[in-house]
Amino acid sequence: VCIHRVRSCSSIRFIKSKYVCVFDKSALKFSHQQRLFRTSAVSCGQIVQFKLSDIGEGITEVTVKEWYIKEGDSVSQFDSICEVQSDKASVTITSRYDGVIRKLHYSIDDIAFVGKPLVDIEIDASKGVAPEEDVVETPPMSHEEHTHQEIKGHKTLATPAVRRLAMENNIKLSEVVGTGKDNRILKEDILNYLAKQTGAILPPSPKAEIVPHLRKTEAVPAAPRDKARKIPLPVSRPIAFSGKDKTEPVTGFQKAMVKTMSAALKIPHFGYCDEIDLTQLVQLREELKPLAEIRGVKLSFMPFFIKAASLGLLQYPILNASLDENCQNVTYKASHNIGVAMDTEQGLIVPNVKNVQVCSVFDIAVELNRLQSLGSAGQLGTGDLTGGTFTLSNIGTIGGTYAKPVILPPEVAIGALGKIQVLPRFNGKGEVFKAQIMKVSWSADHRIIDGATMARFSNLWKSYLENPASMLLDLK
Repeated sequence: VCIHRVRSCSSIRFIKSKYVCVFDKSALKFSHQQRLFRTSAVSCGQIVQFKLSDIGEGITEVTVKEWYIKEGDSVSQFDSICEVQSDKASVTITSRYDGVIRKLHYSIDDIAFVGKPLVDIEIDASKGVAPEEDVVETPPMSHEEHTHQEIKGHKTLATPAVRRLAMENNIKLSEVVGTGKDNRILKEDILNYLAKQTGAILPPSPKAEIVPHLRKTEAVPAAPRDKARKIPLPVSRPIAFSGKDKTEPVTGFQKAMVKTMSAALKIPHFGYCDEIDLTQLVQLREELKPLAEIRGVKLSFMPFFIKAASLGLLQYPILNASLDENCQNVTYKASHNIGVAMDTEQGLIVPNVKNVQVCSVFDIAVELNRLQSLGSAGQLGTGDLTGGTFTLSNIGTIGGTYAKPVILPPEVAIGALGKIQVLPRFNGKGEVFKAQIMKVSWSADHRIIDGATMARFSNLWKSYLENPASMLLDLK
C-alpha cells in the first residue's frame, strides 16, 4: 500500500530508511497539485492565502485594476502584486513573502473585499508564516515540527511601504511607536524615529521626492506636451458603433464623485467672480523658472495661487473651516491643506498639499510635482487624497474662463481658475496696455459664509497675485 501511494504522488521526496517503519495512513498526505508528501522529519512548501488588508478610511472593497504577476511567477517581499482602486485612492499591493504564486482569486475589474484572499503563495515552510495570514490545507505536523501558527510576539501593523522604509534604514518596527489607528506605524513615525536618532529637524510635512512605481515594461516618462499647440485634438480612443446599449457599474473615483457631489447638493452655494491682472506675476515666474529647473522642479502658477490663498485664509479662517452635520458647531482647521483638482485617466481626483501655511512657494512646487507624477501614474495614496480643508480647481489648463465650482464636503469654499488671456486694459493714465487677465469663480457655503467675507478674501488674494512682491511681507 505504501509503494502504491508513493508511486501515485506527483512529487516524491526520498527519506531515510529508519522512517519507513512509521508509515501509516495518517503519515502520508497528498493533494492534486499543492499538497506535498510529508513526514515528521521533512519540511515542505506551504500555501498561504495573502489577504487584502485594511487600507483605512473605512474602505471595505476595491476594484482590481491590474495584475503585475501571474500564476507560477516567483515573488519576493515588497514585489508589486497588483494595483487596486477604491473610491478614494489607487493602491499598489506588495508581497509580504518570498514564494511562488499558485492562484489569483480575482480577474481584472473584479471587486475584491478587505479581509478576503487576493492570491495563494507557496512558501518555504521552514521560514515560517506571519500569524496574520491563513494557511490553505496542509498535512498535520507532529510535535517535533516547527509550525507557522506559533505566535512570535506582538503583531506590528504597518503597510509594505513603511516596512520597506524601515528596512532600508535598518530600523526594527518593534522599537517604533505607532500613532495610527490600532497603533499602526505610519511613514511619519519612521521619519520621526530617524530624526530622534540623528538629531535632524524634519519639516511638518515630508517633502522627500517619491518616484512613482514603474512596471518593468514601461520606459522613461513621456515627453512634455507641446505648449505651442493650440488646436484641441480629438480623443485618441477607437470609436466602435455596436448598435447596442452598454451598461457599466459605477466604480473607483467615479463612485467617489457620485457620493461627494450628492452630499454637496445639500449645501446652499453662492458664487462670486472677479478678474485678476497677472502681468507682474507672469514676469516674476519667467525669472524664477530657470532657478527652479536647476533644482529639478517645474514651477507653474499654481504654487503662487496656493500660497496666496493660504495667506488669505490666515485673515479669514472661516473659509478654512467645516460645519458639523447638525449645523451646530464650526471647526476652524489649524492646517491649510489646500486641494488641487486634477484631471487624470482615472477621473477627477483632488489631492491636497499639506500644511501650506508653513511652506514656501518652492516647497509647494515640489509637492505639486510629486502629486502630479503620482496622479499620472495612478499611484496617489489615501493620505494624499484626504484631509483637505480648501480647494482650488484650475479649469483654465483645459479651457474656459468662468466656472461654477461645487464645494467638496466637509469644506466650505472652493475656487475655479480660468485660463490666462492677453487682453487690453487701461492703466492709471488712461493708456491702453496689454494685460495678462485671469478670471476666478468662488463658491462658498452660505450657511456660515456671507458674500462680504468672500469678497474681502478674494480681494486680498487678488492683491497678493497682482503685486507678488507684497507677499514677502506676510510670508512666514
